[in-house]
Amino acid sequence: MAICFHFQSPLKPITFHPSTTKGVPIFRCKASLPTITTTTEPEPLFTSVKSFAPATVANLGPGFDFLGAAVDGLGDFVSLSIDSSVRPGHVSISEISGSSKLSSNPLFNCAGIAAIATMKMLNIRSFGLSLKLEKGLPLGSGLGSSAASAAAAAVAVNELFGAKLGVDQLVLAGLESEAKVSGYHADNIAPAVMGGFVLIKSYEPLELKPLIFPKSQELFFILVSPEFEAPTKKMRAALPAEVGMPHHVWNCSQAGALVASVLEGDVVGLGKALSSDKIVEPKRAPLIPGMEGVKKAAIKAGAFGCTISGAGPTAVAVIDDEEKGKEIGQRMVEAFLEVGNLRSVAMVKRLDRIGARLIDSVPR
Repeated sequence: MAICFHFQSPLKPITFHPSTTKGVPIFRCKASLPTITTTTEPEPLFTSVKSFAPATVANLGPGFDFLGAAVDGLGDFVSLSIDSSVRPGHVSISEISGSSKLSSNPLFNCAGIAAIATMKMLNIRSFGLSLKLEKGLPLGSGLGSSAASAAAAAVAVNELFGAKLGVDQLVLAGLESEAKVSGYHADNIAPAVMGGFVLIKSYEPLELKPLIFPKSQELFFILVSPEFEAPTKKMRAALPAEVGMPHHVWNCSQAGALVASVLEGDVVGLGKALSSDKIVEPKRAPLIPGMEGVKKAAIKAGAFGCTISGAGPTAVAVIDDEEKGKEIGQRMVEAFLEVGNLRSVAMVKRLDRIGARLIDSVPR
């Protein structure tokens, strides 16, 4: 019996100031795509703002398209300012650093699309905005590069005009960007905006459930990124159109175990579930040179679990000790070189519990 499903360079560490963003108030929205949310156009509180949005690990093994987590210390920055030379109600991308491949046309840029969607929600008609994007994440890395740009842009626009939108609307704005770039999936954009672990309970309507990992427990992500690009659309195309009932049941049970482990702060259980995917990882791993050997090396070195981060090519493992994580990362780097003939870089990072946030502003 089969069940049919419709599947749709080195990293740089980042230092930033503590968040000033408000708490997460709402996680449900019946709108499928961004619509005008405010009837009265808000006045800007600042002449310029700067925001940050973190990298994310999507899927987490068996949670394809419905589970994701934010990673501390890696991500993208967006600087946004009111610009009288820009047509009112429009966005102009004045500068992009960290990548030469991105379009400066806001209609074809993740940050631009999300900024425009947020402006539409806020009913911004009287002000033109100039946007600068600083890429801290490489494209096609499996670390939510497009989502980080979109989340940072959405938050920047929202903060510039007084933070009128809830987190659910910001996710929808980012989701419009994701839909045009890599597919309609929220497992990167939701944690990029909200921080922590996030469960996407439903897409129609969009329902998001934050999963709170206990602060008393230690959790470290070992991220190993090879010099290899794995475009999300290409990696999604490799997925099966049908899934057998035994694998469906197995993945469902392991996704449940992963959620329970997150809520209980059980890093060992989290790692075990993370490593258990029988549907997506088996199709994608062969497309990333050395990935299967890297996973074996991580487990052998003591990692509690290892899988592909998002669509790849980054491999992600979990552990509860930072120094041990560094040792595991080195073994994974060696495996990528020996088995896949790919150079790679390893980082050990904590969970980002905050998500996209304002980090600087200039009052009017």
